[in-house]
Amino acid sequence: MNQPKIIEWEEGWDFLQKGITKVKRIIEGLPEPQLSSEERILLYTTVYNMCCPRDDYSARLYHKYKEVLEEYISSSVLPSLREKNDEFMLRELMKRWANHKDLVMLLSKIFGYLDRFFVPGRVLPALNAVGLTCFRDLVYRELKGEVRDAVITLIDQEREGEQIDRALLKNVVDFFVEIGKGQMVDYEKDFEDDMLKDSASYYSRKASNWIVEDSCPDYMLKVEQCLEKERDRVSHYLHSSSEQKLVEKVQNELLVVYSTQLLEKEHSGCRALLRDGKVEDLSRMYRLFHEIPNGLEPIANIFKQHVTAKVTALVQQAKDEADNKVLVRFRKVNELLRFIKVNELLDKCMAYANECFANHSLFSKAVNEALEGGELLASLFDHMLKKGAGRSD
Repeated sequence: MNQPKIIEWEEGWDFLQKGITKVKRIIEGLPEPQLSSEERILLYTTVYNMCCPRDDYSARLYHKYKEVLEEYISSSVLPSLREKNDEFMLRELMKRWANHKDLVMLLSKIFGYLDRFFVPGRVLPALNAVGLTCFRDLVYRELKGEVRDAVITLIDQEREGEQIDRALLKNVVDFFVEIGKGQMVDYEKDFEDDMLKDSASYYSRKASNWIVEDSCPDYMLKVEQCLEKERDRVSHYLHSSSEQKLVEKVQNELLVVYSTQLLEKEHSGCRALLRDGKVEDLSRMYRLFHEIPNGLEPIANIFKQHVTAKVTALVQQAKDEADNKVLVRFRKVNELLRFIKVNELLDKCMAYANECFANHSLFSKAVNEALEGGELLASLFDHMLKKGAGRSD
């Protein structure tokens, strides 16, 4: 190769075309022996011998390389994709994308001299980049909408309990990233945006039925399961960058939109759960709403009202008994019992704050503010003592 053989264009390109045809047949899976090392070296050497004496042949070969890919895509790849729909189209796309990458790899080796000596000097895209651009311009731009819709349809089918090919979806999602040269712009613009909109619409429809049909505990259990399944989808086939966006869409449609209606359900909402001591359901409520900005505030307000109502009831009971002459006679016993009941109540409420609400400051504050009722009760007993001191036993 130090003294290259001069090869004219017609002779050299005719030989290269025969090698390229064989490579395409191999890629297509047609009966064809694999390209031997000797054949690869001879094809590479032909390119070298064509380019070294004449720099203009380098430019012509660089453009021919692109033309070969474009012709193959137009004559073989696009027709096979256009005749298929939905999941079948996705499978064909992944097959054709894999074949295309193999074709680019093999042709890039044959035309390797251009990458080493011609491309750098002209500041041109490398052969691999040209190959990706060809597929992007001819295949991706035409079919990206159909590909997106097919993937979203499969996701919704899985949400409805159908079995789908997760490996296929993972490959298609990776394709969106690969076609964007590893950047997320195409994935986000051409797939993720619509996937998130569809997810919001899907869960909005579900929530409008569930909020009417289900009790608060049943509704929350469904929400928790939905969030777990969406995170599972991300881990199996969606890009990791979609997780937080997807979770927020689900949270908004299932929790934020219906938070007041859910928490205020008459027979199963937050007040009923506190009244009935439903620790597991209250814990689930905390977990779900803790992830939402300001989501805990309405729950903490209901909790505060619950604790305050309990303390107020004890105070009122003590007030009703304060003027009873018989009970005043036993004021020390009554005083002790009242304080014991208040302490028991506050201990129980603090246990709620710790066990159900992870000792969150909003709930601890609610219990502490309820102590005002205890102080009121202490003042009441002091009043009782004074009343009792003015009476004769």
